[in-house]
Amino acid sequence: MVESYRVAILGATGAVGTELMTLLEERHFPVSQLKLLASPRSAGQTLQFRGNPLVVEAVSDRSFDDIDLVLASAGASISKAWAPKAIAAGAVVIDNSSAFRMDAKVPLIVPEVNPQAAERHQGLIANPNCTTILMAVAIYPLHQVQPIQRIVAATYQSASGAGARAMEEMKTQAQAILNGQEPVADIFPYPLAFNLFPHNSKLNEQGYCEEEMKMVNETRKIFGVPDLHITPTCIRVPVMRAHSEAINLEFKQPFSVAQAREILSHASGVRLVEDWSANYFPMPIDASGEDNVLVGRIRQDISHSCGLELWLCGDQIRKGAALNAIQIAELLVQKHSLKPIVAMT
Repeated sequence: MVESYRVAILGATGAVGTELMTLLEERHFPVSQLKLLASPRSAGQTLQFRGNPLVVEAVSDRSFDDIDLVLASAGASISKAWAPKAIAAGAVVIDNSSAFRMDAKVPLIVPEVNPQAAERHQGLIANPNCTTILMAVAIYPLHQVQPIQRIVAATYQSASGAGARAMEEMKTQAQAILNGQEPVADIFPYPLAFNLFPHNSKLNEQGYCEEEMKMVNETRKIFGVPDLHITPTCIRVPVMRAHSEAINLEFKQPFSVAQAREILSHASGVRLVEDWSANYFPMPIDASGEDNVLVGRIRQDISHSCGLELWLCGDQIRKGAALNAIQIAELLVQKHSLKPIVAMT
């Protein structure tokens, strides 16, 4: 007898929502019933799951009746409004928004880093920000061998980070520019096609934007190191899908490149991509659709004897969002933290 679960996806028509559906099917997650939820504007659309059409429903007070697991990816305000109701109805919520990440009572989980945190959930688990997830998967194996003292990160974030509409907007802008027309920006504050700009989230008094502070605060929480020194710079670039990051790590003692390469070549969730003779290292085009975080160009920091440099690319929609959420759900099943109501024979 196989345990099975009744699952709801909140934000089902978005880029991450549709990827969640794909991954539930690809990874054979034990779903007995799938409910697709979205705003009234998206209600009525039909999506395919396991070869069967499913109609998207407008989320309501009764949407979570008899639901075991909610995968939420509809934005912070939506999660704040509906996650408590889903939990009150008896469901476990894995939330992809920023709404609950820094709540001390809510586990913030990257399964390759802190799976043990899942054991203390109270009906709600937060999925970290995409840039945080990708970096954590790549550097935590090194941190386990020798604790990291300082992280300097520069991110190169694709249009996918802002959702399906942003990806379509960049396509339209590119076509307009190629046709000699002025590109129109709606989702982003400026045209992204053939352009780049610092991440457009709100700036704090120190000049760091919200996206950058997510990397700082979330990494500290996930690693369990509240005073870890981190300084990021987040940039939006004209790439359709998959984020890239240049990471500089400082350790207390020298960390050999050979040892780092050996560790990462066997690390869970990582694929080492290095062809030094061809100057071939991780690229977004290779990371798109890939479950692993691609890591390469590992080298000694010539300015610091205890520093290492590395470059990574990861699919923001998969490992940076939907896949990490599904892996958390799989973790709950493995640890019997998700109570099944339906049994399949």
